[in-house]
Amino acid sequence: MKKIVAIALGLSLLGTVVSQAQEKKEHKRPALTEEQKKIVEKYDTNKDGKLDKEERSKMSEEDKAKMPKPPGKKKDGGAAEKKSDSK
Repeated sequence: MKKIVAIALGLSLLGTVVSQAQEKKEHKRPALTEEQKKIVEKYDTNKDGKLDKEERSKMSEEDKAKMPKPPGKKKDGGAAEKKSDSK
């Protein structure tokens, strides 16, 4: 009986890990447009193909608005989601 409980618990934990891994895959960055690629080339001073924090800080506000937001970040900081959950 203990073996059956242990196996059932192990399988349920495995299912949780697999589902979390799938959720993380859904947060991939969208492909950059040609305009966005030009912006990266313009500000990428170390030529690694991506913008680090320092390079992003040097971007104009106009160029920042054209770039995609990092995955997992919410524009309002998640406040709207928290409000709806509290009801």
